[in-house]
Parts: sequence; C-alpha cells; structure tokens
Amino acid sequence: MEQHTDCSYCMCGTDNTLVDAFGVPMLDLPASKLILFKEQSHKGRVIVASKQHVDDISCMSEEDAAAFMADVRHVAAALHKAFNPDKINFGAYGDTMHHLHVHIVPKYKDDPFEFGDVFAMNPGRVTLEPAQYDEVAQAIIANL
Repeated sequence: MEQHTDCSYCMCGTDNTLVDAFGVPMLDLPASKLILFKEQSHKGRVIVASKQHVDDISCMSEEDAAAFMADVRHVAAALHKAFNPDKINFGAYGDTMHHLHVHIVPKYKDDPFEFGDVFAMNPGRVTLEPAQYDEVAQAIIANL
C-alpha cells in the first residue's frame, strides 16, 4: 500500500516521528493500526487508523470498509473488558488529517469531565509516564 511520508498514520511503525506528537503506536490489526492516544483524560482512549491512505470510509470497497469497522468493533470490545467504561464514544474526524481514523474514547460517570457531552479532541488534562502508557496498552492488548 502506498505510504504518504507526510502522514502520521501512513508512517506509523516505519517512522514514528509524526505520530509521537500525539500517540503511542501499539500494534497492527488486520485492517488498521492501533495507537494509544497520549492525552488520557479518558483512560484507554485510542485511535484506530486504516492501513489504507483513504480520506474516509466511503472511499473503500465494501470488503475493506467491513474489515476496518471489524477492527474498530474489536478494539471497543477490548476497552469494555479492560476498563469497564460507562460508555464509549466514537469520533471519525478528518478536516485536517485526510487519513481514515477513528478515535475510540471510553467515558466514565465518576469523571464529570465531559460525561454526557462530546469529547474534546485534546484537552491537555492527563499525560502519563512511559511505564503508565505501557500498562494501559498492555491491558488493551490482553483483551483483544
């Protein structure tokens, strides 16, 4: 598949310079790459980025779109098992990043920050130490 050297998702796993600004690469799934979002106001927040450099899901074949959504669903189920959130929000934005990706954001009632509202893209509230990112990532991976 074609890689765009100016795209953080295309380069993820090859050259993590761009993705390191906001995420921690975790692993490859069948149709996507799983990235732990560095801002962890919502414990377990991740990005599922398509392995294909497409603008949105309507640019994919039915088969490829189904495979991508199967990855999204699989990750959401793992987040439910790992962290038992009260709700999971999904966001597929692409105004500035023209590469299909979905933010999967666990929400917790005991954290009044944004519960019952749309999640902030990057609120800058919670960052972790490297070992803590690894702990969150391993909890997700153990439930995939």
